[in-house]
Amino acid sequence: MISINGNVAALTAENNLNATESSLQTTVSQLSSGLQIQTAADNAAGYVISQYLQAQSNGSNAAISNAQNATGLLQIAQGAMNQQMQILQQMNTLATESANGTNDTQSLTANQQQFASLQSELTQIASTTQYGQVNLLGGTSTAGTFVSNASVAITFQVGAYDQTANLLSVNLSATDATSLGVGAGSASIGSSASALAAMSSVQAAITKLGGEAATLGATQNQLQTIVNNLTVTQQNVYAANSQLVDVNVATASSKFASEQVLAQAGVAVLSQAQSLPQLALKLI
Repeated sequence: MISINGNVAALTAENNLNATESSLQTTVSQLSSGLQIQTAADNAAGYVISQYLQAQSNGSNAAISNAQNATGLLQIAQGAMNQQMQILQQMNTLATESANGTNDTQSLTANQQQFASLQSELTQIASTTQYGQVNLLGGTSTAGTFVSNASVAITFQVGAYDQTANLLSVNLSATDATSLGVGAGSASIGSSASALAAMSSVQAAITKLGGEAATLGATQNQLQTIVNNLTVTQQNVYAANSQLVDVNVATASSKFASEQVLAQAGVAVLSQAQSLPQLALKLI
């Protein structure tokens, strides 16, 4: 029906043009940002899931760094233990030599002096092996001084969440001469008899230190496995988040081209529809 007061055709064309313009603005925003979910208004559920995935990805990345730092800490302790093991082997050799009845007093005295020097070196390594300000091979007092016969408990955060499964703890026992049972007060090789006793003490210390080193080695291997798993997890979570929030450029580009044509057609049709009431003048 041709009328002057009402132009339904123009209203319809205008509504269609507004819808096309709104859709076109959304597509332009997606293509310019590369994201199909920029705010919660775009996709409330998808936005929440994306934030969870982002938190997991960031947490996994931080946990990888934590695990790598933990490996560095254990390597420092392991390296110091390796040096101490060499010292214990020298002490065992000296004790074995001194236990032989062919030694004279002068030889025993010389061996004892070397043995005492090695005892001091054991304690020196234990008291100075640190990761930053953390003593690794013995405890610290409130003043930060080395404490013999103390263990250091360290917990590593190796996961993205506050969960027990994401924690890895390790206890580092003190490895100074006294803690290993070969201190100056318990082991000496100044005589054949004391050298025999020292042999047993040193060999027990070798066994103890070897066990500590083995524990550190196993923990390092565990940390490497954790890093490998976290790396794969972080990559997959990142990919999942990208799949959720990133725009499909090919699809969006095709939609953009279509919407441009619709917008141009809408403008042209609206222009024509607005002139329809003028046809009524020809009937008057």
